[in-house]
Amino acid sequence: MIVTLTVHPSLDRTISIDATLRVGEVQTASAVREDAGGKGINVARVLRASGVDSLAVLPLDPADPFAAVLAEGDVDVRTVAVHGRTRANIAVTDPTGETTKINLPGVALSAGDLDDVIDVVAECARGAQWLVLAGSLAPGLPDDAYVRVIRAVRDRLGEATPRIAVDTSGAALRAVVADGRPDLIKPNDEELADLLGAALPVADSLADAVHLASRELVPAAIGSALVTLGGDGAVFVSDRGAWAATPPPTRVRSTVGAGDSSLAGFLLADSRGADPAAALVSAIRYGSAAAALEGTQAPKPTDLPTADIPVRALHH
Repeated sequence: MIVTLTVHPSLDRTISIDATLRVGEVQTASAVREDAGGKGINVARVLRASGVDSLAVLPLDPADPFAAVLAEGDVDVRTVAVHGRTRANIAVTDPTGETTKINLPGVALSAGDLDDVIDVVAECARGAQWLVLAGSLAPGLPDDAYVRVIRAVRDRLGEATPRIAVDTSGAALRAVVADGRPDLIKPNDEELADLLGAALPVADSLADAVHLASRELVPAAIGSALVTLGGDGAVFVSDRGAWAATPPPTRVRSTVGAGDSSLAGFLLADSRGADPAAALVSAIRYGSAAAALEGTQAPKPTDLPTADIPVRALHH
């Protein structure tokens, strides 16, 4: 079982257009789709589609129409009752796969709401292999909200605590790295640079630069890092070593949720006993498959690219 927490869920509305987005002009959409989104929800959907038991925890108003969209997403959920309507995220995708996103503010959560979320997460995480804390923080939550979740789960579950992965950015990620000691983080290269407060070091390749930067954190502050690089692939760094992998040629339709699918692919392989290099390949396959699908769809095993994915070990 892999449990995810999404404190800032969204209704992902993806609008496809037949030409490059022209700001200030009127354009006609060729297609529109709606998906229940939010990073943790996306991860849980991908895992379930591949036969891995998963549970998505999220705050939700019982009267929110988002519940109906969520029910269509084929994911097991555990909700924490709050008041307010789930936000909508709007993505406009052109024929090249270039995506422009507008994220709206979501339901504001109180300190009491966070306490309720922590109670449910701790209950659901007992016996799980991984707990994934994913996405931006909802309005009203402090920057260290994920740190509080991590501490509470570890205090309550002790040796039964699952490994904890965090996929967020900005102040929330900085707080987790400073005080949460997560087992895994999943930034992209820009989020990693922001986390370190400096440009990535000069190196022969982006993967090498990311590796050098990640070594400032692994293993001193975090257990490992899965850093996604878009079309350049991904890098995994742990105390056991570091590896880089590059994706196969992909016709990109939407990048929304591709990073979430990469994380799901990594956790899926890890939960089945794969070594780090094989788990990284799985991350690449799932991220590439998601990018080739429209909207925020969860890639299935039948969607995965079958082309060879080269992996190379990285060294200091």
